[in-house]
Amino acid sequence: MPTAPQNTDELYQALQENDRRPYGRTRTVTAEELVDAAEQFDEPRPLVHALLELQEAYTYGSEPRKSPVVFARLLNLFDEQPDVFDDRLRHLLFWRFKWVGHALRQLPEVPLTGLRQWLTEMRDRYEKADLGLQPYYGQAYQLAAHLGEGTTLAYELWASRTRTQLSDCEACEICERALYHLMEGDDERALSVWEPVLAGKESCQEEPARSVSYALLPLLRTGRTDRARELHLAGYRGCRRNPSMSQEVGRHLEFCALTGNEARGLELLAENRIMFDEVDSPLDQLGFLTGAEVLLQRVESLGHGELPAAGYAGRTWTVTDLRAEVRRRADDLAARFDARNGTTAHADRRRVRLDRAPLVDALELTLRARALDDVAPAAAVPVTVPASRTAAAVPDELPELIIHARALDEQGHPDAQACWARLRTLVAARDYTHPDDPAVGPLVRLRADLLAEEASRAGDKDEFTDAADLQEEAAALYDDAGEAGLAAVARACALLATAEKDVADAPAENAAQGTDAPAEDAAKDIDATDPKVAALTAAHASMVRLHEETPGLTPSEEARLLRLRATALGLRLQTSRSAEHAAPVQAEIDKLLAFATEHDIAVQVSGALLLRTSTHALSGDLPAAVTEIDALLDRLKSDGPAWHLPRTLGLRGRLQLALHDAQAAHADLAEGLRLAAEWPADAMDTARLHGDLAEAVMHLGRPDEALRHLTRSAELELRRGSRTDAYCTYSNAAQLSLDLGRVEDCIALLDSLLAEPDVAAGDVDDRLVAQLRLTRARALHAGEDLKAATAEFVDLAAESAGWDDDPGSHAMIAAETAVLLGESGEFDRAREVADQALAAHARAPRYEHLSNSLRELARLQAQQQGRNGLDNARAFLTDAGRIADEARAAEHETHGRSLDTALAYEHGRVAAYAGEYEDALIALDKALALLGEPNRDDDAGEWAECIRLAGAVEGLYLERPAPALTRLEAAIARLTALGHTEESEALTSLATRLRDE
Repeated sequence: MPTAPQNTDELYQALQENDRRPYGRTRTVTAEELVDAAEQFDEPRPLVHALLELQEAYTYGSEPRKSPVVFARLLNLFDEQPDVFDDRLRHLLFWRFKWVGHALRQLPEVPLTGLRQWLTEMRDRYEKADLGLQPYYGQAYQLAAHLGEGTTLAYELWASRTRTQLSDCEACEICERALYHLMEGDDERALSVWEPVLAGKESCQEEPARSVSYALLPLLRTGRTDRARELHLAGYRGCRRNPSMSQEVGRHLEFCALTGNEARGLELLAENRIMFDEVDSPLDQLGFLTGAEVLLQRVESLGHGELPAAGYAGRTWTVTDLRAEVRRRADDLAARFDARNGTTAHADRRRVRLDRAPLVDALELTLRARALDDVAPAAAVPVTVPASRTAAAVPDELPELIIHARALDEQGHPDAQACWARLRTLVAARDYTHPDDPAVGPLVRLRADLLAEEASRAGDKDEFTDAADLQEEAAALYDDAGEAGLAAVARACALLATAEKDVADAPAENAAQGTDAPAEDAAKDIDATDPKVAALTAAHASMVRLHEETPGLTPSEEARLLRLRATALGLRLQTSRSAEHAAPVQAEIDKLLAFATEHDIAVQVSGALLLRTSTHALSGDLPAAVTEIDALLDRLKSDGPAWHLPRTLGLRGRLQLALHDAQAAHADLAEGLRLAAEWPADAMDTARLHGDLAEAVMHLGRPDEALRHLTRSAELELRRGSRTDAYCTYSNAAQLSLDLGRVEDCIALLDSLLAEPDVAAGDVDDRLVAQLRLTRARALHAGEDLKAATAEFVDLAAESAGWDDDPGSHAMIAAETAVLLGESGEFDRAREVADQALAAHARAPRYEHLSNSLRELARLQAQQQGRNGLDNARAFLTDAGRIADEARAAEHETHGRSLDTALAYEHGRVAAYAGEYEDALIALDKALALLGEPNRDDDAGEWAECIRLAGAVEGLYLERPAPALTRLEAAIARLTALGHTEESEALTSLATRLRDE
């Protein structure tokens, strides 16, 4: 707290501000400081308010030891100065007797006699105040349930009584009733009682998150797996990182362990690591630790005890080590509670949870389904996913292994990777002895081979700088080994990697135009002086010189140099899309094809034909590309190499997509994916195939299938180290899941990605991370979590304000932020953020996005504040009108209705909300004139809605039913004649109402 309040008004304002903070140390410390400040004033009432806020902070901040102390001060104040407590404060005081009872139960050091004495105190106080005793019996039942004895009688004494104003809320009482039936072993009855809470009809501060956590296992036991999955995603979000809900988090960890989602469980454990150290409640600790132990025990039983796990601060933990520590602490806590209570209830309950077997083999909880193998520490060499084909045998004898690896590498055979991986391990060993064999050559040659192979893998992951450096290092070693041809090939590879890096690093043509830059601008031919084109031109020229200056090349080496030359010019064509760059590519391809054919180098013949196909496609001649690739497929099927089939089918599938034949594309891509499974996964670009299949099935109207392909593609990219590509693909998957209405899936996926170590450490591109956060914020909004969505949008708006190279994106983010602030009723802040959006829009126009947001802000303010908000609402509409004028002057084409039409309609709606009905009718008539009457093929929905609102204003609020009915009946007749019967239903209903009234 920067400065202490100097008067009671400032104190109350500070209390209100603190009440908006999330529960945790910041809120608690501020509440403590406000109590100190309140004690300086002569009036006792501010102190009462400050103490109530402090007790709430302790209660929901999981500090039960301090809550009763604060309440004791409140009770003394009440006894000494009862007149200070008005009806509201008196209600809060008596309500919080229950909070104290709950706090005392959580502390094993409080003797059982103390718990019973507090119940007696509560009963005496309630009777003296002439309050109903149902809340007292509720506390008596909760104590009996905690002790594990006398629960049936205690439940009947509570549940049979009528609720009072001081009873727990409906949601909390429903949970207690359901837990009683659960304890009695009746899952079905428990779930039936829980239904209003699980369905979202009853809720409170802790519900439905608490009930959901308990209901997960009964749902599984009764076969409701889909409901369990759905509630896990929504319920976990309601308790994550919240120390006061650590027991609930523990039950979600247990749920993961019992559904084959151990990897997700470890992820959630890491996300809630603070609970090992920041949960002050022993009872909450016990619940959390038991759930964590169920998970850790399961992971260890599956043979993954060596995996890292997030645990107590101050050291690193493996699953095995953490499980032992958790067991020791949880056993001690259970023993302390049982010793205090004189029962074995807590040890027994722990044993039941730890002995429970998995309830389902595998329940896919999230879009990012991963196994424990996927979270194992990455090995030095990427792990190959098991394929259906029997893995090729790797020779045991070292000379044979080296010769075999080189032969396979020369062919471009996928099995070469396994040989190089084995050789890398052998050469790295301290006792490695290189064979003295002329056929193998010196050690320096082998080290060069390994560097070149490593460089190739780096290039596949777009790590161009590393690839270039490794190739240069390999070239120097090849020189030392007397292999001039191989050195030349390595240097040519380095030239290409350097050029690719320059292309990747060069600023995009429309970078400053933001995400809404017109597609036609982005597709314009790039001038030959463009640095990206120039880099590839220079690389090609250097390769030609290198080729010409290197004597004694073998056919294989010469073919590889020709392939690199053609590739450089192919990339130049892909970058420039200039027709003048097509002929040079074809010339290089012809040289490569002729040479490879003459020397019978099958892999380079196939490569040349693939390059020719791509060149036709880049030049816009798709039919020629299809003809070329069909001939290549026939050749590959008859003569090989067979491992080129998946890639070739993938390219053919993409060509079919470009020709708008999604069905043919799907057939090619699916066959390519099937054939790719016959080869080592590292050598096949199955991630690309899955990504292209996602596009194909989207065109075929199967979005859920597309989502599965996208997530599979992203996980494969992540597995092979292409993390940026993986996050981009996952971003697309998240957006698709949101578009499909799978809000919780979207949020869970993004939460998982944002928790990745490189994202959390700031090592991933900040704009990409911002896109992930933006989609998450939109999903939170769609999931009706307005508070969390607004907080994320406010943060993103502040961050994007610094994107000087992309003001358009800031304009859109700020505009969305302003709308959410408006939904929250914070119109002053909304105005400030909207002004930021307008300033950014002035630099990079976003006509529709800004206009839509400003009109929505106007509607919200008029709807929430009525006539009092009319002037400010109209100010938003004035800004929207200026944007409409700008768009018209810029000849901007809108999607759907014009901005002027939308603005006229909103003027009508805003005026109606403010009670300015004549103005509203004038504006709506203007909107109808701008819309024009609909035709048979038009979307008549907007026109019908405008008619409906005009009819309501005229007939109901201006009390002129006759002209309103004339308007409505004419519209109904026109819509019916055009076949728009659905759009006419609301008009018919309004007309009926007007006639009746």
